[in-house]
Amino acid sequence: MSHAEAIAPEVISLGCRLNIAESEQIRTLIADEGDVVVVNSCAVTMEAVRQTRQAIRRARRARPDARLLVTGCAADIERDQLSAMPEVDGLIPNTRKLDARAWNVPAGPPPAPTRRTRAFIAVQNGCDHACTFCVIPQGRGRSRSLGVAEVLREVERHLEQGAPEVVLTGVDVTSWGHDLPGTPPLGELVKALLDEFPQLQRLRMSSLDGVEIDPLLFDLFAGEPRLMPHLHLSLQHGSDLILKRMKRRHLRRDAIDLVSRLKQVRPDIAIGADLIAGFPTETDTHHAENCSIIEELSIVHGHIFPYSPRPGTPAARMPQLDRATIKGRASELRAVVAKVRGEWLQSLVGESQCVLIERDGTGYAENFARVEAPAGSVPGTIQSITPHVLEEGLLK
Repeated sequence: MSHAEAIAPEVISLGCRLNIAESEQIRTLIADEGDVVVVNSCAVTMEAVRQTRQAIRRARRARPDARLLVTGCAADIERDQLSAMPEVDGLIPNTRKLDARAWNVPAGPPPAPTRRTRAFIAVQNGCDHACTFCVIPQGRGRSRSLGVAEVLREVERHLEQGAPEVVLTGVDVTSWGHDLPGTPPLGELVKALLDEFPQLQRLRMSSLDGVEIDPLLFDLFAGEPRLMPHLHLSLQHGSDLILKRMKRRHLRRDAIDLVSRLKQVRPDIAIGADLIAGFPTETDTHHAENCSIIEELSIVHGHIFPYSPRPGTPAARMPQLDRATIKGRASELRAVVAKVRGEWLQSLVGESQCVLIERDGTGYAENFARVEAPAGSVPGTIQSITPHVLEEGLLK
């Protein structure tokens, strides 16, 4: 056996759940390529680009003889910066990273996916919106949807490998279908999956744009037990003026109304959200509105992003806040999320949870609370667990 044959390829995934799904496909494409490392990068913030560069350097130190290739959003948006790194042997354009020809491997039917407890299915890519802070359309292009039949085939492949949970992901998942004949809403895709696969135990949605949640999808969240009670909103801010300057298509009241209606029909639903700290022109009052919406919506899964100017975006030309202020406001937002989340987790102590067991000895409840698994639990199985204590964010 040669040295190249003895060393398996490695794919390092950064950033969003869509990247996770695509990394799995890349992993199958290059399975026979030997000593190759692929960094599937992210460019959503300056910090994400820094982490990409850090991952590249770390990978080169760990495997000095490997062919190191970079793809993902940063490979397009930060192309000059990454191609100048001595550790990098080549860049694969983000739009071609699932094309076998880009990796110099023969095209053919995809091999069976690796069995995972949670299968990420990319149903949509790209974005047609023009949020003033966002650089991702530069790296992902226009919105493109996978047809219903293609999604069904992909889900079936993962179910055949025993995946108990499927996560639908994309850049702008709620825009799924806008480019398909008849412009079907996302709810139709979700219903088709649930109807086609009665054996599918858990279906979870990744980040959704609240203003595009169609009536059918709302009804499925309300009444379909296999659709997980976990809604992560692409919220971004709690101030109407900042939302307008971001060119978001919702206002604070829209988010409050949506969550209120959902909690009326499914009280156990857990709310997550993305929030940006320190957007240009943000005042203390705007920041206070950002903090207060966390408690008003009871956001228990909060992703806080300190604002960073991205190349070519309108927000980068607006009056900027100093980095210390941005960092401080991000910390304050995280503290509010930690408080709300801690109270929520504490309320789950003594409550029975259906938990999907992971390989690390923990698992995730339907509401995405992290729970310690009993000794001897089998990864990939779903168990009913009643936690008795909360320690450092883990229900035990």
